[in-house]
Amino acid sequence: MLVSPQAERNWESLAAVLEDVLEEQSHRKLFALELGSGTGQHVIRFAQKMPFVTWQPSDIKEESRDSIKAYIAATNAKTVLQPVHLDASDPWEKWGNLSANSCDVIIAINLLQYSSFKTAQGVFTGAGQVLKQNGLLIIYGVCIIIIWVRENKYLYNLYNLSNRSMNPEWGLPDIDVLRQIAYGNGLRMERIIEMEDHYKCLIFRKL
Repeated sequence: MLVSPQAERNWESLAAVLEDVLEEQSHRKLFALELGSGTGQHVIRFAQKMPFVTWQPSDIKEESRDSIKAYIAATNAKTVLQPVHLDASDPWEKWGNLSANSCDVIIAINLLQYSSFKTAQGVFTGAGQVLKQNGLLIIYGVCIIIIWVRENKYLYNLYNLSNRSMNPEWGLPDIDVLRQIAYGNGLRMERIIEMEDHYKCLIFRKL
């Protein structure tokens, strides 16, 4: 079982956001897809807090999928399915055999700032197809709203320089750009929730 210190620090605040946005639907069974599940710590914690949701974890890396499997076995999680290989930049038809209009929720934690723009486009294109009507896409990460504001521009450059030193295709998504991509795929941004350390939760709903 892999361990992410950041996941240990932020899972409670993320779970609180999920419980809040899903509260009105907690009386029925929901199906949620997590993109880029990483170690598996988040999805296990979410399952423990929200037993009315069945979770489909996914990751592009085999070592991450193995870690998720180990967490499922160790916690005997009944509402977490076995992880699937899923590359969000692929056409949605390749998203782990998911069918159109099959998901109530899609969540992506720290995915976009460590991905190419093609992946960001893929997330919204796929969500527009896989989510049910009124389904939610929840994105957590460092995003910039107005990059020309001095302090935000500094943060934008700082994070982008750090990310691009690891991979030149990576870069922080601008929220206005994400809003436009979302709208083009039948999704509307409903809320921006301020989190810790310049992180945000972006809540999109399928129209």
